Amino acid sequence: MAKTAIAYKEKMKELSLVSLICSCLYPEARKNLMSEFEDMEVKPINKRASGQAFEVILKPPSPTADGGYSITSPPKKRDMSLEDIQKKLEAAEERRRSQEAQVLRALAEKRDHERDVLLKAMEENSNFSRMAEEKLIMKMEQIKENREAHLAALLERLHEKVRTLIITYTTVQTFGISTISLCF
Repeated sequence: MAKTAIAYKEKMKELSLVSLICSCLYPEARKNLMSEFEDMEVKPINKRASGQAFEVILKPPSPTADGGYSITSPPKKRDMSLEDIQKKLEAAEERRRSQEAQVLRALAEKRDHERDVLLKAMEENSNFSRMAEEKLIMKMEQIKENREAHLAALLERLHEKVRTLIITYTTVQTFGISTISLCF
């Protein structure tokens, strides 16, 4: 087939050169020009505005011609023995097993990845919960300390007022000032 294709290309080059020479020398003879080669026939078609057109007809190969495969017929299949068929079936079965094992490996890797992601998410969640709990405990302790300090300050001020009241009361009693005048 490769020989036919190469020969076809060469003849097409020759044909265009021959056609050009013939059209220059014999313009009226070009209309009826019909070229024949060993394995193809070329017929000119009416000239068009875009250029020339040809119809190339490939002849069927002769029985004596050295050729591989015909363009129109598929290559001949050789007879296969039982052993060849068995080998092909075994190879197909091995490919199927290999593909199935590959799919199973991919699924296992995906499952492992999902498990790792889930474990990481759970760990991050527990870390976040623990940190939030620690912050809450610290805040509650700070609030408790502030409250105790505030209560201690209030008690101290109250004790101070009580002391000043006691001092005032004792001075009033010693000097004999009436309680009425203290109010105004």
